Amino acid sequence: MINAGDTAWILMSSALVLLMTPGLAFFYGGMVRRKNILSVLMQCFVIMCVLSLQWVLFGYSLSFHPGAGFWGGFQWAGLNGVGLEPYPDYAATIPHQAFMIYQAMFAIITPALIIGAFAERMKFSSFLLFTVLWATLVYDPVCHWVWGIGGWIRNLGALDFAGGTVVHINAGIAALITALVIGRRKSVNKHVPAPHNMPFVVLGTGLLWFGWFGFNAGSALAANGLAVNAFVVTNTAAAAAGLSWAVIEWFRSGKPTMFGVASGAVAGLVAITPAAGFVNVTSAIVIGLLVSVFCYIAAAVIKPRLGYDDALDAFGVHCVGGIWGALATGLFASKAVNAAGSNGLFFGNPHQFLVQALAVGATLLYAGLATWILYKIVDLMMGIRVYEDVEDVGLDLTQHHERAYTMVE
Repeated sequence: MINAGDTAWILMSSALVLLMTPGLAFFYGGMVRRKNILSVLMQCFVIMCVLSLQWVLFGYSLSFHPGAGFWGGFQWAGLNGVGLEPYPDYAATIPHQAFMIYQAMFAIITPALIIGAFAERMKFSSFLLFTVLWATLVYDPVCHWVWGIGGWIRNLGALDFAGGTVVHINAGIAALITALVIGRRKSVNKHVPAPHNMPFVVLGTGLLWFGWFGFNAGSALAANGLAVNAFVVTNTAAAAAGLSWAVIEWFRSGKPTMFGVASGAVAGLVAITPAAGFVNVTSAIVIGLLVSVFCYIAAAVIKPRLGYDDALDAFGVHCVGGIWGALATGLFASKAVNAAGSNGLFFGNPHQFLVQALAVGATLLYAGLATWILYKIVDLMMGIRVYEDVEDVGLDLTQHHERAYTMVE
């Protein structure tokens, strides 16, 4: 039976998750130099267009059609057989198409996260091809493995409530690979450019935090107590992580920064994502407090020492935060929160932690290797990185013939 309240909540959650991609555009766009902000906005917005079509044409079928292979197959291509009646294997009280469009928003934002690694360096035409290939050959299979009927990681019993593995680890390791193979920006050999528009970064953070309630609480797939728990722990973890990052900066440099609080809040949202439907609020505080420590070390200590140019810390926040969140789920998960889940290590079930670690390792290995292969193929076909003179001028003018800011007399 279709439940009107559940359906309304999932449609609202779908809209909230869609809003996260424009939020990400402002979050990333404020960090780059002013000559490249439109290129970041364009990349995020065109993903909304391209992946919306890819998803209804074949992406949803590859990800969620029941199957035991590499992916789900093409039986639901063009939404054939995906109607307005419920599909109980995924959601028993909402139309099948409501579940489909909700999942579409996850498929849209995941490749958008990778933009943070190669910002200011990639040709737009190559970006389009790489994004479609990556969504089809990396996101869709991993999504099927973790969430699809017959997916091997799902069958192992791995817990991923809203996308810690499917979204954040998947995109985060892809970000690191693309940052390594595309090379450093010409400018960072001298200095790392500061964010050109911090109010945009704050605006983007606020939109992400707002939309994340649809991301996590919506993953209950019903307007019920589990959605309430996910909502509460999501807000709590983000708050704890934002505060934790500020305290770390305060001790290390003497002053907390707005950029640090924003980065910490996003890290907290990332880390709680896989655990939101399985942990209580006390565990959420611990997850949020610790994720800022791990992500700060990755972004502010390890990255400068190793010298790779993950421009906007997509790996340092999303992959590192996603790994901690997935492992923390194996530590703090409790059947008292979700009877359909499992207890974690701290509740007497060490096996769950091992399963979580296996899911993390498999995703890192497959997504990392597949991303490297796809990058090399696209680079061989049409070249990926812009020329140095194009990088000097900026991608806004050279790729889109537009300026974000104009002088008006």
